[in-house]
Amino acid sequence: MPLVPIVLISHPDLLRHDTGGGLHPEVPERLTAIRARLAAGPLAAVLREETSRAADWPDLLVYHDEAYLARFEEAALAGRSHLGHPDNQISYDSFNAALLAAGAGLVGIDLLEREAGVLPFCSVRPPGHHAERALALGFCFINNIVVAARYWQRRYGRRRLAVVDWDAHHGNGIQAAFETDPEVLYASIHEHPTFSFPGTGYSDETGTGPGLGYTLNVPLPPGAHDAMVLAALDEQLEPALTAFAPEGLIVAAGLDGHRQDDMSGLAYSTGLYRRLGERMAAWGRRYCQGRVLSILEGGYELEPLAASVEAYLLGLAEGE
Repeated sequence: MPLVPIVLISHPDLLRHDTGGGLHPEVPERLTAIRARLAAGPLAAVLREETSRAADWPDLLVYHDEAYLARFEEAALAGRSHLGHPDNQISYDSFNAALLAAGAGLVGIDLLEREAGVLPFCSVRPPGHHAERALALGFCFINNIVVAARYWQRRYGRRRLAVVDWDAHHGNGIQAAFETDPEVLYASIHEHPTFSFPGTGYSDETGTGPGLGYTLNVPLPPGAHDAMVLAALDEQLEPALTAFAPEGLIVAAGLDGHRQDDMSGLAYSTGLYRRLGERMAAWGRRYCQGRVLSILEGGYELEPLAASVEAYLLGLAEGE
């Protein structure tokens, strides 16, 4: 079976987000390592590159507080070293990079709506799934997933969307955005919050009000391995997706559950990410006519990050 084309969406200015000279785990080399691996590997023949665009303020205000965005922009332009917490390192170019990171998902959605048979992967930084309405957290400033989902709903009328998040850490910002919304299913597999940042994502967090039942959290113990993730996909996520019947699938593609990445205590192999790609492709075909958008989240050890992204995209391009 021929590989489905992969569209790598990124921008050179994403590398200008400076987190302090290499001691911080979220570094520009994350993106250059991914691009180099893909360009030299088996996906090179079906890899196409597209340039991100900056998200507009109306795209951001669907979730983020205007005063918070202004504070972020001011802090960056004023040369401050961080926003809120020292983990959230910034530089003069960080606000622009965050706009470009958020805009990549919008470019990907436009591609999905314009062309059949493409699979966009947004290779972006800073990541986004911890960012809340008015709070930077965990290296995240703008919630790229939330911005993309609301754009898809608003611009193309795809009301029922599923967000699948298999970053090692719970996406508290995504959950906060959608926990009262019955039109977005948020499903996350992550290290148990007792042991892991940010301390949210217990299994009894299932949404509130009209969104009750549309949040699914599957916390795994430290040391969790591939078979446990695959079982969660089969036994919990797939039935939820079948019942929900989404019109589009957004993947929060975090690679920091790899056993060589010390940002979590999980023990995933590189091969698991290929299986995840196969599963996301199959779900995309089964539920939403192949409309799958993937956005990079975590993953900080460069070699396993690049290898795992390649494995994921191979699985996605081959299908199940």
